[in-house]
Amino acid sequence: MPRPLPSERVHRHNLLRAALRSGAIIFGSLAVGVLGLRVTEGTPWIDALLGAAMILTGMGPTGEMQTTAGKLFLSGYALFSGVVFLGAVALLFHPIYERILHQFHLELEE
Repeated sequence: MPRPLPSERVHRHNLLRAALRSGAIIFGSLAVGVLGLRVTEGTPWIDALLGAAMILTGMGPTGEMQTTAGKLFLSGYALFSGVVFLGAVALLFHPIYERILHQFHLELEE
């Protein structure tokens, strides 16, 4: 016997929880990038934010790194960011995808 479709209220709660978790992951990853650029390159805060945001979303660095530590950090951060950003987006859309699949399953059972 399939479970009934969760109420709209439960679905909105799941969406909010997923958005908060996804936002926390993105914010935490962005903070790692900003602090990493500040420490390794001495980049000003606003430029570090821009650089970390561009790398996190897959756009690439905004400037040339001057230090070996900065280059090594950004190499690792870029690899980390690719996985984390896609995972956070998947986490964000999971409740919607789950609800659609649940509706199809209910239709097949009837």
